[in-house]
Amino acid sequence: MPRKRLMAIVVTVGVAIAGAAAALFPITASEAAAACATAYNNSTVYTGGAVVSYNSHNWTAKWWTQYEAPSTGGSGVWADNGTCGGGGGGGGGGGTCNYPNWVAGQNYTTGAIVRYTNGLYYQATHDNPGYDPTISTWFWSPYSCTGGGGGTTTPPGGFVVSEGQFNSMFPGRNGFYTYQGLVTALSKYPSFATTGGDTVAKQEAAAFLANVGHETGGLVYIDEINQANWPTYCDWSQPYGCPAGQSAYHGRGPIQLSWNFNYYAAGNALGVDLLNNPNLVSTNAAISWETGIWYWMTGTGNAGTTSHNAMVNGQGFGTTIRAINSIECNGGNTAQMQDRVNLYTRFAGILGVPTGSNLTC
Repeated sequence: MPRKRLMAIVVTVGVAIAGAAAALFPITASEAAAACATAYNNSTVYTGGAVVSYNSHNWTAKWWTQYEAPSTGGSGVWADNGTCGGGGGGGGGGGTCNYPNWVAGQNYTTGAIVRYTNGLYYQATHDNPGYDPTISTWFWSPYSCTGGGGGTTTPPGGFVVSEGQFNSMFPGRNGFYTYQGLVTALSKYPSFATTGGDTVAKQEAAAFLANVGHETGGLVYIDEINQANWPTYCDWSQPYGCPAGQSAYHGRGPIQLSWNFNYYAAGNALGVDLLNNPNLVSTNAAISWETGIWYWMTGTGNAGTTSHNAMVNGQGFGTTIRAINSIECNGGNTAQMQDRVNLYTRFAGILGVPTGSNLTC
């Protein structure tokens, strides 16, 4: 990332990641799942003691929260009350998951419900000849048969982009950029691609992936291609200097993190010493993805707002370009800007959502 769009950002983020382990025993009638509470709404403000249902579990808020979907990670605001079934978790649908397995090439009519290979359920929203539910999202919608049908069932890891969709976006990607690495990185910023409802969340995910796809040539390149520029990414005016060496802070990872002050700020935010160990961004897939999401959520560049805020507040994809590489805007490099727009348009189509307005800068 050029220095013009990388301002020194001092971020302190306290992230508590709590692991949970549970022993599984046969459920007797007296141990049947509790009724599902009212379904979680991402834009609603919840105070301590509020109970919601999400992904077939009931959750209790420990303190005030908004825009953080229930999970055992993130800030730790949510307490998992265990599985639930039926009740107020949503309307429609049944409480039993005994629908047939999806079969590729088999004709399905609108309303048909199937169990996909990932263990999740999908309902046909349009007649189709057996399209893949995780790719052909115009023909299929997630279906929750525990706690009410018709709700949103996110893919494993809670990301609105399934692994099949991710692979279709980046068919020639470098094996370093793993889907699991991306999903693991999501815990650092729970509001990423979970804010503003399903459509907005998918638009944000498409926008992020379009930008990183452009930065890395389709998730192919890990390190910056133009090595001749590497020695210029050290700002000696910073009190911490460049302990890893003057040429150590070249662009790496999905957002091409560069400059010593950005490695310093990202490392502080993520709890990793990237100033002294910048190569972690090119050797650890989860950390690499985390730096990309970090800049997306905190970096404003010349846009005056973060890319995350631009997408959830309706400013449009063009504002994310200005936040990431403003030198492409206002005719600076129209071809490069248009490549980002083309990728976003394609990815939004894969996720089955409109692009929204203000695509260019």
